[in-house]
Amino acid sequence: MQEKNPIQSAERIFSVLELITQKGQLGVMEISTTLNLNKSTVHRLLASLISMGYVRQDPASGKYTLTFKLLSLAEAFRSKIDVVSIAHPYLEQIMEKSKETVHLVQWEGSEVVYIDKVESNSSSVRMVSRIGLRQPMYCTAVGKVILSSISEDEVRKIWEESNIKKLTKNTIVDFEVLLNELELIRKRGYAVDNEENEIGVRCMAVYIKDYRGKAVNAFSISAPVNRMTDERIEEMASFILGMKTELSRALGYRS
Repeated sequence: MQEKNPIQSAERIFSVLELITQKGQLGVMEISTTLNLNKSTVHRLLASLISMGYVRQDPASGKYTLTFKLLSLAEAFRSKIDVVSIAHPYLEQIMEKSKETVHLVQWEGSEVVYIDKVESNSSSVRMVSRIGLRQPMYCTAVGKVILSSISEDEVRKIWEESNIKKLTKNTIVDFEVLLNELELIRKRGYAVDNEENEIGVRCMAVYIKDYRGKAVNAFSISAPVNRMTDERIEEMASFILGMKTELSRALGYRS
C-alpha cells in the first residue's frame, strides 16, 4: 500500500534519512518511536530507501545504516558549486547597504586572490583592485581574517612563505604583532586593514565558511579613510557579521 499523500511520504522518507545520518545504525522500532511512525510505515520507507541504494540492512544486527550513495551525491553537488555566482547577489546587497566597493577573495597558498568585485554605484572614488589580483595575507583585511580562522602553526608557515615587506608605515612586519592582531580579530569577528596595504584606503572583512566549516573565502568593504572611520566600522560590524552567516549557509555551512 503506497502513501496517499506524496508530500507526506517525501517528508517521512527524508526524516528517516536524516535520523539515520545523525544516529548511525538504527532498528525499525527505534526509528518508529523517534519519528512517531507505525512500524509498517517505517518498513515501507526503508524498503524504498534500500531499493534506491541509500540504505542497507546489516545482516548481523538487522539494523539499518546509510550507504555511500548520499556522500557521492553530495560530492557531485559540491563539485558544481560556483562560489562567485552564489556570493554575487550578497555582495550586491552589501554594496547597496554600505555604498562602498565590495570584494570577494579566495585563499590560495600564502595569498588571497580577488575573484569578484562590486563597485560602489554612488561613489566617485574607484578602487584600483581588479579580479585576478593577488595580495599577501599578512597586510590585507581579507587575508588577516582568514588567518584568524587557522592554527598558529599554519599562520607561521604562511608567514615564512610570504615576502614580508613594509608596504606602508602601518604594515605589520612583526610576527608576534600579527598574532596579537589575529586574537583581536577572533574576539570581534572581523578584520580591519588600517592602511596597511595602501595609503588612503581602509577595509573591513569577514571570512565565509564553506560546507566543511573551512574559511577559504572572505569578503571586504573598502573605502577611502575619510569615509571608513572607526565609527563607521562599528556601525557596519553587525551587518557584515549577519551577511557572513547568511552567505556561509548559502555555501552549505551548518554550525
